[in-house]
Amino acid sequence: MSSLPAAAPAPAARLTPRQVALILFALAMGGFAIGTSEFVVMGLILEIARGLGVTEPQVGHVISAYALGVVVGAPSLAILGARLPRRTLLLALMGFYALGNFASALSPDYHAMLAFRFIAGLPHGAYFGVAALVAAHISPPAQRGRAVGRVMLGLSVALLVGNPLATWLGQALEWRYAFALVSVIALATVAMTAVVLPAGLGAPRTDAARELRDFNRRPVWLALGIGAIGFAGMFCVFSYLSPTLVQVTGVGEGFIPLGLMAFGAGGILGTLGGGWLFDRYGFRAAAIVLAWSVLLLLAFPLAALSAWTALPAVVAVGTMGALAPVLQSHLMDVARGAQTLAAASNHSAFNAANALGPWLGGMAITAGWGWTSTGYVGAATAVAGLLVYAWARRDLRRSGSPGQAGRAARTDCV
Repeated sequence: MSSLPAAAPAPAARLTPRQVALILFALAMGGFAIGTSEFVVMGLILEIARGLGVTEPQVGHVISAYALGVVVGAPSLAILGARLPRRTLLLALMGFYALGNFASALSPDYHAMLAFRFIAGLPHGAYFGVAALVAAHISPPAQRGRAVGRVMLGLSVALLVGNPLATWLGQALEWRYAFALVSVIALATVAMTAVVLPAGLGAPRTDAARELRDFNRRPVWLALGIGAIGFAGMFCVFSYLSPTLVQVTGVGEGFIPLGLMAFGAGGILGTLGGGWLFDRYGFRAAAIVLAWSVLLLLAFPLAALSAWTALPAVVAVGTMGALAPVLQSHLMDVARGAQTLAAASNHSAFNAANALGPWLGGMAITAGWGWTSTGYVGAATAVAGLLVYAWARRDLRRSGSPGQAGRAARTDCV
């Protein structure tokens, strides 16, 4: 009598808790490298401006160049790597990231810096997207949000430790050393991932055509729209935090790393809280985070007037990072067969926000509205994000909740 072959055990059942923890740590280390690189320009905005002979708003364009690199690279590299094993793709992306940051450290002038920061941003979104898929794939279903949050925790820890360290290094020596440090961390990530992440936990079951077909659906685009618009407020404030602290709060430049650490502390709280919120409330967690963002951004201009209130306000702004794991987890439910492309594009959306926020904030500052006008501009973008959320929520109700179907359709693989 013939019998059907036994179903393969789920990845979470085949890996020991220690293996899962090491894999999540390795993936988070990559997030640490990316977070340090992405935000260090904001901490060294004054040093880079002096070193390249440009103005602070022009350095804001360097931030936008990196963000645009993420916007372009996330979907492009996700499509190109759709048929690669997740492990191979992760190693290639982080290796490329190390090269991009090394080139940034060697930039001879402002225009070269713009080009190299754009190039460095290309693998950012694809790495986080694939890392999130791997984290969810090796974790029990009820802990998906927290697993994704732990991977993205590397970015928040970078804000608490990596960014202040790189900023201090750039101030003490030269801003170029900060990007060299990122290259070293990225190479360490490649080595650790190669050791702890087993090959063959699964093989991709989708191709680029299917990814594109399932990606081009309204629930996916609306989720990305929430991130691209609603998250811009955090970047609007954080991009000009250094000059705001110096010019408005009245502290010295040596205080800036402390302000960056405060933002990082808020980022850690937000990342962990975002994963918990999604596991508890699902997509509704996005509305909770956006409403909180509106309130704290409106309060920021007043809080920035004193160092005693500025630091708690910066911590609060950092908690807006809770939106990242919420939307990352939601996309896994609505993306169907476009898991890699949608997961990567989530970071493309957030870096569209990273380009939009500094641009809007720079316009307000240039118009003479003052450094703290970034709080009001940011609050307006958070309100716009809430409107997109309301549209997305209404669309989901009309079509029926896609959550279970999305979970069943996921083909996460390493």
